[in-house]
Amino acid sequence: MAVRATVSRFPIDTDAREGSGLLWGVTVTPFAAVDENGQSPAYGSGGDLLPRCENCYAYFNTFCELEQWSWSCSLCGSVNGLSSDAVERYSRPQSCAEMMSSFVDLELPQEESAEGGGAMQACPVYVAAVDLSSSEEFLELTKSALLAALEALAPGSLFGLATFSHKLGLYDVQGPIPVVKNVFIPPDAEGTLPIELEDVMPLLQFLAPVETCKDRIASALETLRPTSSWERTTAAGQGLDGVLLGGRGFGVAMEALCNYLGSEYGNTYALARVFAFLSGAPDYGAGQLDTRRYGEQYASKGEDADRALLPEQTPFYKDLAAVAVQAGVCVDIFAVTNEYTDLASLKFLSIESGGSLFLYTSTEDSTLPQDMYRMLSRPYAFGCVLRMRTSTEFKPGNSYGHFFPDPQYENVQHIICCDSYATYAYDFVFENNVGFSRTLSDLPTIQIAFQYAVVVPPQELSDSEGVSTSRTTHSLKRRLRIRTLQFGVAKNIHELYDSCDPEVLLSLLVHKVILASLEEGVREGRILLQEWLVILTAQYNDAYKLIQNSNGSSIISQIDVAFSQCPQLQPLPRLIFALLRNPLLRFHEEGVHPDYRIYLQCLFSVLEPSSLHRAVYPVLTSYATPDKQAYPRHSLSRAALITSGSPIFFLDAFTILIVFYSSTADPTLPFPPPHDCLLRTTINKLKQERCITPKLIFIRGGHDDASIFENFLIEEQDVDGSGLTSVMGFVSFLEDITQKVLEFMK
Repeated sequence: MAVRATVSRFPIDTDAREGSGLLWGVTVTPFAAVDENGQSPAYGSGGDLLPRCENCYAYFNTFCELEQWSWSCSLCGSVNGLSSDAVERYSRPQSCAEMMSSFVDLELPQEESAEGGGAMQACPVYVAAVDLSSSEEFLELTKSALLAALEALAPGSLFGLATFSHKLGLYDVQGPIPVVKNVFIPPDAEGTLPIELEDVMPLLQFLAPVETCKDRIASALETLRPTSSWERTTAAGQGLDGVLLGGRGFGVAMEALCNYLGSEYGNTYALARVFAFLSGAPDYGAGQLDTRRYGEQYASKGEDADRALLPEQTPFYKDLAAVAVQAGVCVDIFAVTNEYTDLASLKFLSIESGGSLFLYTSTEDSTLPQDMYRMLSRPYAFGCVLRMRTSTEFKPGNSYGHFFPDPQYENVQHIICCDSYATYAYDFVFENNVGFSRTLSDLPTIQIAFQYAVVVPPQELSDSEGVSTSRTTHSLKRRLRIRTLQFGVAKNIHELYDSCDPEVLLSLLVHKVILASLEEGVREGRILLQEWLVILTAQYNDAYKLIQNSNGSSIISQIDVAFSQCPQLQPLPRLIFALLRNPLLRFHEEGVHPDYRIYLQCLFSVLEPSSLHRAVYPVLTSYATPDKQAYPRHSLSRAALITSGSPIFFLDAFTILIVFYSSTADPTLPFPPPHDCLLRTTINKLKQERCITPKLIFIRGGHDDASIFENFLIEEQDVDGSGLTSVMGFVSFLEDITQKVLEFMK
């Protein structure tokens, strides 16, 4: 569990927080194997025996004061009694994890299965739902992705194959020949399936064990064919005004699959993942989306496209997400299309159920198979509950991330599926005007509890008869991971600024800006971001001017917009400038596709701070040769390229990696760089560590089109949104901020 704070020394009270202009909060990556310093948790058992505070329900931890028969809570200060068993346990501190570390991972007792038959056993269940209202190319790509998925799935997994168009198809792949049974989807928008899927095909006939049926599943995938346009129009009939309707009944199909799987939640499985492959917008049956809202109509209606295309047009998929959550189903959506698909409406189904949303604009260079394999090979937890507690002086304000909040308890989030990359954020507010005590006796404390389940494969033991283990022998383990942290308090504003972490600050800003643009439109999001930087710059100048005055010297007449007195704040103007240039906040008329914007919102709001930093302001490194690094970091400007004099540049923009050879590079340098060189080793390591597969591009300056690389050199580009590049991009941006700061300070 990695936890990072915007400031490592907390503001002493509300005045100090507001007076600094900084955001105050943390990011949490609960299922990360190690903490932010690379330390693993202390492992132990007896998570159910861990003492809890009778007042605030916080868990006992190493910061609590322990007496012989009692302990004092490190969060609220209450004194609690200890049971005789706990007294006995804590008399041997080396024997229990919670006495050795403030970061623990404890086993919880096994849950009884629904039939009451001992500990619950569970198979991981995966269902692919494939769009047949699509092209041959789309299906070929989907087949490759599913074959990659089958290689990544653990033995003991169950797999089901379903298809949808104007009908929903269920495949039985357990016999010698794959058999498909179809149910027609009602065309009217109110309709659900006329028959239960359990009556079409019993669930355990549909879900096949991967290790014995892998070849048969592959054979079934080979039979997938696109629904002919004739079939679709005959089924869909004439639509409004004689317009032929499509036949992509995605909404009804997903609802039926969630209910189908939900019947066995807790018996056959503890988690089901549905992979939905979409080649366009749902345009048939319940949950169909009107894609006409994207197009020429803004010109005629005078609507703001940046506002109109961000909210969902129907609550259908938000409601469906609640059904999926109840059924223990996590939905991952893979949209492979360059047409408007209205991801603004569809996204809730994936992000609220703990899934991911992927967008690929073409089948040709899509990384879908690699992303599938990567996603399924990494460990993940499910059925998770995340709880944040704080000491009494402050509390969490807003929480951000792909979860659904508990309807009953504050600061409790449910996450159906959580991998080691998934990150959530909280901001803090003071409980009252008093703030933290001026003495250092009570330090601000936060405690994050993360309860989760993992499927543990059967031990590689067969019994004495040599009988192989049956497919249901995967067991379910529930664990409780707890991290308690204490923070210092900044005595003055300079200590506060010096303890700032700009990457975490960027994370919280991105969450706030996404929220603002969803509610008020992109323009509002941009204004909020610029205003924040103006206020921060003004407060910072104010703070450092006071120092100048106390020394009796004159007030600085020059506004310091580069934060030259505080190294921790110096990256911020560049990060804000880059965020304003990012498609996340660029205008519709600049050519930003609304679906791409939604995809970026979903991606950025789950990234841990260092990854988000690369996605917003890419890392540009230069090399003297493929085996020798020249400079570890350049600003994103053409001037940096020219002045460095290096022949090779490597740009890491998180989703894309570019190796660029300058036009003046020595022609004897090997291109592309050889597989065993330092540059390639660096690239391979970065690819391994990513949550998604970055695209790798090699460009030879003077020979290849270098525009994709040059577009990342944003510092000479104007940021006002006119799209015309001016020679004074970043410089003129700083001048603009200076003017606004002067106005603000008047």
